[in-house]
Amino acid sequence: MNESRPNGTSVDYLGEQITALLADPATTHGLARTLRATAKEIEVSRYHRASQKAYPSGRIDSAPRNVQVGGGAHRIDGFFNIDVVPPADLLWDVREGLPLHDGSVETLFSEHFLEHVDYPISAKEYAREAHRVLVPGGRLITGVPDAAFVLARYPAGPEDAQEMIERWYGKRTCRADINTYLDLINYVFRDQDDDPNYTPHHWAYDLDKLRQLFAEAGFTSVEPWEFDPAMANPKREWASVYVVATR
Repeated sequence: MNESRPNGTSVDYLGEQITALLADPATTHGLARTLRATAKEIEVSRYHRASQKAYPSGRIDSAPRNVQVGGGAHRIDGFFNIDVVPPADLLWDVREGLPLHDGSVETLFSEHFLEHVDYPISAKEYAREAHRVLVPGGRLITGVPDAAFVLARYPAGPEDAQEMIERWYGKRTCRADINTYLDLINYVFRDQDDDPNYTPHHWAYDLDKLRQLFAEAGFTSVEPWEFDPAMANPKREWASVYVVATR
């Protein structure tokens, strides 16, 4: 495709083609799912490219001491929020690296973000980048759905699954299709119900996996983090595991 097209870059042109295909009733279900996922990535790419133009060095001008990654609408007082889509202080695809200066951050926080990036490439790159941007003794606090919490209860009957189903799927369009405990295990490993309001899970984590991931990136210690509702989203505490990795 030609970069000089009057309607924008080749990526923009691809987005127009996808929109047309999704509107075509002849487009099959499987193709439509793939196209919707691609359309999401094109949206992320647009935001990221716009920020890259503002910061071509890959580093923002300021040096925030406290940074949240992938916070969405959950804001933390005193934290600079980086996300791929609005609202955020900076729109940036952190799979392409963190736009922060070496040794400049005291606390880097994320929850229910890491499981949404591909493993091993993006997850391990994020861990290495987090180590790079933190000051000596700086903290990386990470929360994810706890695979061990769910797997430890399998097999379980429908009555045991009811609380999880209502907590995780009560407001989802796929609620009627979440019926068994194995459905909940699938939530942790591959939550991807083709709902435009949600992004898929790519990898499942427990305490041991988080320890291994961050130790490999060079962190001196990785320990369970005592949940702090002043920082973390209280809605995320249940069935999640949080760690603090110290540089």
